Amino acid sequence: MNRFLWKGIIRDRSRSLLPVIVVAIGIFFVIFLDGFMGGMINSLIDKTAGFQTGHLKVMTRAYHENEEQKPIDLAILETDAVLDQLNTLFPQVEWTPRIYFGGLLDVPDAQGETRAQGPVMGTAYNLLAPQSREIQRLGLQKALTAGRLIQHTGEVIISDDFAQRFGVRPGDPLTFFGTTMYGSMSAANYRVAGILRFGIAALDRGAIILDITDARLLLDMDDAAGEIFGFLPDDRYHREQAEAVKEAYNAYYSDDPDEYAPIMFQLADQASMASTMAYANSVFLIMIVLLILALSIVLWNTGVLGGIRRYNEFGIRLAMGELKGHIYRSLLIESFFIGVIGSSLGTLLGLALSLYLSKHGINYADMMNNMSLLIDPVVRAQFHPRMLYIGYIPGVISMLIGSALAGMAIYKRKTAVLFKELG
Repeated sequence: MNRFLWKGIIRDRSRSLLPVIVVAIGIFFVIFLDGFMGGMINSLIDKTAGFQTGHLKVMTRAYHENEEQKPIDLAILETDAVLDQLNTLFPQVEWTPRIYFGGLLDVPDAQGETRAQGPVMGTAYNLLAPQSREIQRLGLQKALTAGRLIQHTGEVIISDDFAQRFGVRPGDPLTFFGTTMYGSMSAANYRVAGILRFGIAALDRGAIILDITDARLLLDMDDAAGEIFGFLPDDRYHREQAEAVKEAYNAYYSDDPDEYAPIMFQLADQASMASTMAYANSVFLIMIVLLILALSIVLWNTGVLGGIRRYNEFGIRLAMGELKGHIYRSLLIESFFIGVIGSSLGTLLGLALSLYLSKHGINYADMMNNMSLLIDPVVRAQFHPRMLYIGYIPGVISMLIGSALAGMAIYKRKTAVLFKELG
């Protein structure tokens, strides 16, 4: 019976072509949006982890209470000992110290006099260490618009916005004024190694980057760091794994009342990332439900039209003694096959576009000039294994619902009227 129905679908295109096209279009959008939204969320996670939260982050309890201010006076002391402990307890995680600070950047003229000044937000990364992967993780090489990366102490990288505003070029000298960890004034001269632009407003507004060795000397933070970032293997965030590391580490200090004792957080605990990821999942679920309803209505109408065309067919089958239930079940089986065909076609088209956008992406740079989200301006779709099967759920269900509603007309046929219709 199934083989007979399958041949009927293939040979009678007028019966199946329109439903297949409708299902394929709907599933195409499901697959494409799943890959595209997944790419956006992963881009947000990667950028937020790389620049703001890490997959894991260690800081003092006092620092955490004032984290938005980045208070270096509440930083982690004896950082090397803390790093040794972290590497011993969790060797699968890559740990790296960072320092965030603010100050004033002075731009001298040819005579060494102040030509311009501007406030900057500084970030110190472990850039010159041989085993450090900070340059690749942060994408500094791709973000360079002029000059080169830091290769020696005494060099800095500044943002393109600051460079354009004050006419600074690679090789120019700069003087940084700020305060040390202990509240005293500090100043140091640097040479501009390069100029970068991430295309993200939150990172491009008056940023200065230097090696953590220079920052410790500038801020009187010998063997200290504001925060220690942890990154899981392959720089891929796994919520359950990060949560397990966090709970295991915090258990060591659960009975320590010292406000300067270290405390660990994972990415989902910071920057409202838990609610952001939950919101994205909810939006996708709502999208699937709405698509099923929309497709069901369209396919219901398509089924009604098809049923009208097949009115005599159903009448003949009933007149020949075929049971209404059998006709109804065969209609549902036929709809199942059509749903599978349409879902397969839509999945292939959606995967093809997603794979194309995973390489080329869509550039949103012009739309993100005033946004503070840490998301790559070139958004790329991302392939997920679920994309191979998720389209079949709404595709088949909507086709079955539409056909089930339209097929109810079979039970309304009056056998006594059949011979008059067929006469």
